Amino acid sequence: FCRVDPYGFERPEDFDYASYEAFFSRYLVVLTRRAIKWSKLLKGSNSIQKSLKVKRYIRKGIPNEHRALVWMIVSGAQTNMEQNPGYYHRLLEGEKNAKLLEAIKTDMNRTFPDNVKFRKTADPCLQHTLYNVLVAYGHHNKAVGYCQGMNFIAGYLILITKNEEESFWLLDALIGRILPDYYSPAMLGLKTDQEVLGELVKMKVPAVAELMERHGVMWTLVVSRWFICLFIDILPVETVLRIWDCLFYEGSKIIFRVALTLIKQNQAFILEATNFPDICDKFKQITKGTFVTECHSFMQKIFTDPGSLSMATINKLRETCREKLLSQG
Repeated sequence: FCRVDPYGFERPEDFDYASYEAFFSRYLVVLTRRAIKWSKLLKGSNSIQKSLKVKRYIRKGIPNEHRALVWMIVSGAQTNMEQNPGYYHRLLEGEKNAKLLEAIKTDMNRTFPDNVKFRKTADPCLQHTLYNVLVAYGHHNKAVGYCQGMNFIAGYLILITKNEEESFWLLDALIGRILPDYYSPAMLGLKTDQEVLGELVKMKVPAVAELMERHGVMWTLVVSRWFICLFIDILPVETVLRIWDCLFYEGSKIIFRVALTLIKQNQAFILEATNFPDICDKFKQITKGTFVTECHSFMQKIFTDPGSLSMATINKLRETCREKLLSQG
């Protein structure tokens, strides 16, 4: 058995190779079929028009060989990169903020210690690439600068695109457009969205919302990393990438769909909790096991399980939650 997965992550000691093999042999068939369809759709060109067909294709997963290209196109990152030639390199050559560099350096060794490609001994060592992307981004978006969590997201982008400049523009698409204000110093967007999830759980899985309230567990305690790291290190790599496929195309509501599905599917299990630490532990448990590893069926579930979830609903909830947070501030 291979101790290291295709992305360079070392598998944990208790990794269940048997059920993973069983899943992957089935998934491989799906991937092969999807790859043929995608090749026909792209026909060697670098453009895709948004359409119901493309949305359906993306929900069924982008084959890895097309992933970087499709993310670049549908997120708007490709257009931005083409309209700003040389911009990325100018950011790296310009004046630097010493405090920002220090903050980024501190996090380098903490980023994916379990990934062989990010080790100092690796050749090429992706730490150097990651450092560049984060330094450039911090100088490009001074309002955000650098915040923990961004290192993991940039790291994943580098693993998929294998391209420094593309990773920078995808990071910009996520932080600048797709995720509302998650990484700014006040993290208002992040705090708001955790409250929004709480409201959605009240509507869709009321028993769990009631349990949380009864034991005084704040949503931020159990889900903040889901939002900050976009499920990195929380769900299996293949599943995270499938979530990101949809995130780049459909935007931040995908995060709510995933969160609601995890909670709804595991409702009975969560409700067994009888105290505060127990609830926190249950939320750690629900992100493991076959349900989340079987990424293909998991992704089908996120579009059916939570029921209808419109951007209008989310934006309305965001407004009321944001106002509530600001009035408490």
